[in-house]
Amino acid sequence: MRKVFAILFLGIVAYFLFSTFMLVPFGLDRVLDGVGHWYLRKGVQKTGAVNMVTSIVVNFRGFDTLGEVTVLFLAATGMGALLYSKKPAERARQNASLIVKTGARILFPLIIILGAYVFVHGHLTPGGGFQGGAIIASAFLLMFISYRTYKVNHTVLSRVESGAGSAFVIIGLLGLAFGASFLENILPFGVANTLFSAGVIPLIYVAVGFKVGAELTALLDTMLKTVK
Repeated sequence: MRKVFAILFLGIVAYFLFSTFMLVPFGLDRVLDGVGHWYLRKGVQKTGAVNMVTSIVVNFRGFDTLGEVTVLFLAATGMGALLYSKKPAERARQNASLIVKTGARILFPLIIILGAYVFVHGHLTPGGGFQGGAIIASAFLLMFISYRTYKVNHTVLSRVESGAGSAFVIIGLLGLAFGASFLENILPFGVANTLFSAGVIPLIYVAVGFKVGAELTALLDTMLKTVK
């Protein structure tokens, strides 16, 4: 009997999903007349960013991106609170081999540079603050799994995270003070497809990159430790 009810339930869900999809307008004419086509035609003109995904995420719906960063902060804070312990803790695994440790030392600064490159050039190429911050955190993860005694200063990470988050909000408030809306692009757009272009968008991505990198690094360090 349970199987019959399950099949009926799935059939009802499938019916409504199919009916919903049938209401979505398909076809080239509808697409060209929609919001997406407006972004493609007006994106560079309105934001100065040649990366359309960036122009949408950081400018057209920048307030939503601020909410996403806030959710990440709350998740990291909650995880840190659950794993927090007053007892000294260290990673339980042994040090990696000499080859792995040497490779980690060589790759660590290169991965950091790559992460910075990704979020600094987010308005020009695929990538951005979230991706660049995750890459930077992966560099610290490499050191964590290679050296048992490798440590990071959580006070510094906390200050970097809070400073980057505050910078994001301040940029938004400046848009409200000197423009017309929160996170409005108030700086000159410059020449499209160059590093110093797109107004405040690169600044926002730099702030997001530092914030995400600091949060994920602190979270990884906490998760990899075990109380003895």
